[in-house]
Amino acid sequence: MLEQSKMQLFVELQEIEKKGITLWLEGAPSNSFGVTNAIVVNEDDAYMRDYIYDEGVLKEVRFDRVCNL
Repeated sequence: MLEQSKMQLFVELQEIEKKGITLWLEGAPSNSFGVTNAIVVNEDDAYMRDYIYDEGVLKEVRFDRVCNL
């Protein structure tokens, strides 16, 4: 992953966290650094985002590995 793309992802996830939305990675609570690091280290894997809403309000963003590219 290019350094610029990595930084964009990190900043995006930090903004999500600032809004009180929790981040999950492979079923465990995580944070912007942990998710970004996992995606960068496992660049041959694809991750799917799941957006979890409660009564129309975004509460969680979950990242799950779906396959090797």
